[in-house]
Amino acid sequence: MADSGDYLQQYQKNGYAVIPNFLSNDEISEMKAAMASLMDKMDPKQHSTHVFHLDDKTIKSRDDYFLTSNDKIRYFFEPDAVDDQGNLKVRKEHSVNKVGHALAWLEPAFKKVSFSQKVKDVCAKLGQKDPRLAQSMYIFKNPGIGQQVNTHQDSSFLYIDPPSHLVGFWFALEDATVENGCLYFIPGSQTVPPQSRFIRNPNPSPGNLTMTRGDESNYPTSLDAFVAAPVAKGSLVLIHGNVIHRSEKNKSDKSRHAYTFHVVDFHNATYSPENWLQQSEELPFPKINEVHVD
Repeated sequence: MADSGDYLQQYQKNGYAVIPNFLSNDEISEMKAAMASLMDKMDPKQHSTHVFHLDDKTIKSRDDYFLTSNDKIRYFFEPDAVDDQGNLKVRKEHSVNKVGHALAWLEPAFKKVSFSQKVKDVCAKLGQKDPRLAQSMYIFKNPGIGQQVNTHQDSSFLYIDPPSHLVGFWFALEDATVENGCLYFIPGSQTVPPQSRFIRNPNPSPGNLTMTRGDESNYPTSLDAFVAAPVAKGSLVLIHGNVIHRSEKNKSDKSRHAYTFHVVDFHNATYSPENWLQQSEELPFPKINEVHVD
């Protein structure tokens, strides 16, 4: 693992930081095997009408499948993988965009990493006093079909006041390269307030359970404004809630699997009741420092 001072300084300056060799090969293998098992058991007919697409944020909330995923494991498909009736157009193992949002709690391989001492240590180095885990996901970014993730700020989706209390933990389970869709950042943009908010619709109707408030037109449109952040398998990328970032479509023949979750520091902070993701009675956001794993 990189020296703590190195990544802390990088994070404070740029709004993101890379810690190489954070995961062991065994941890990576266990998580990938656990996901392969979940995918093998998954029946597409039960899930394939749920598509993940940031370009049309309403499509992923036709019903409450998305909104009630805090305490469940659910499957979200690539737009190009299914037809209008939810029939697969590609092989099942290549059809899913991501699996979430309670992997960290319900699957032992992911829980072991998410609540590990080394994750606790990073939270402490970042100054978090009451870190809690939200929205854990496995992202596939499969060859040829892994879609572009448009320019955004994580605070738009998980708003907390102050936004600095939101940190994304993004683990590369395979090499992330420019060719297969690595992350891109605008260094220093963590000082920019969220330009929009993706929230629960206060006046919901069928197919319109969420809405976007605000204006994203101020985001740079050219990739030239961004810096690529290719990382090797096993790396951890820390992402400030406000830093502006994106990733490109995977145009290569190699997948870019990643595991990610968000940490919310509840100390002297308020998690917005408008956020699409809310705690449930079955699973309040787990307090990282109070969960112990072998």
